[in-house]
Amino acid sequence: MLKIVKTDSNNPDFIDLVKHLDSYLKITDGNEHDFYNQYNHIDILKHIAIAYLDDKPVACGAFKLYNEKCIEIKRMYAKPEVRGHGAAAILLKTLEDWANELGHNYAILETGKRQVEAVKFYKKCGYAVIPNYGQYQGMKNSICYKKEFV
Repeated sequence: MLKIVKTDSNNPDFIDLVKHLDSYLKITDGNEHDFYNQYNHIDILKHIAIAYLDDKPVACGAFKLYNEKCIEIKRMYAKPEVRGHGAAAILLKTLEDWANELGHNYAILETGKRQVEAVKFYKKCGYAVIPNYGQYQGMKNSICYKKEFV
């Protein structure tokens, strides 16, 4: 049974899942890893969601305030064995709904073009490609997305 828990960045399951994510990104980001990694500190994140399958943590995600109307999705990760089974989509929807309840109108995010599964996932979840924003401007590996909440 899938269960979603809202928490904060001190949660040990979140910290462990992020370690798996960072190991994966170190490989896919290659020599650009240090650039991307500087924008992924978890201690500033206050809105975390973790997906548990049979009481085992299998996916995580977070958001942070980008501006008064917008949040930025951060630290999305699903363990390889649960990818394609819907846990990450439910988790992302939980984050979007949570942000909307707090008065935010849309979400943005960045992922790497080499993270093919992530690119497909965000398109499937209704995210549209936008010009690279902020620190990702000029980064050829970055692809940025936006989704308005209905």
